[in-house]
Amino acid sequence: MATPENKKFAKIYDKHIDKIYRFVFLKTGAKEVAEDITSQVFTKGWRKFKLQGCDIENMSAYLFQIARAEVSNHYREASKFQIISAESVEIADAKPNFDGQDIKDTLKGLEDDLQNILIWHFVEGMSFKEIGRLLSRPEGTVRVMAHRALKELREKV
Repeated sequence: MATPENKKFAKIYDKHIDKIYRFVFLKTGAKEVAEDITSQVFTKGWRKFKLQGCDIENMSAYLFQIARAEVSNHYREASKFQIISAESVEIADAKPNFDGQDIKDTLKGLEDDLQNILIWHFVEGMSFKEIGRLLSRPEGTVRVMAHRALKELREKV
């Protein structure tokens, strides 16, 4: 039997699952990895919710913070085992022809916070004020960071 607590978290899950998955997928680029990390995010979110319940001030921000940490953990663990083969190295001798994948790769070349700001603002439609709360930074700082990130993207593309 579903408790009121379970029902409440189920609503939170339904409201945020697509956004969290999309964010993680854009950061990792791999469906299976994004699914695993998203699962970890909601497992950790559920544990905290059970302990604190309604005391979590901004559940959306909390879930995105967990997602950021889990993506970082993923890359930290992956870097321990990363092996680059000679076949995987490409030599670029032609003029660049950017496509969606190239832009995604270029986005990954930005600082982590700059990537997050662009994804949250342009993909998730979050305001700079909301992003500022997620990053614990003033709205104006987030705007400047977004401007800097777009400038870097333009230069690279």
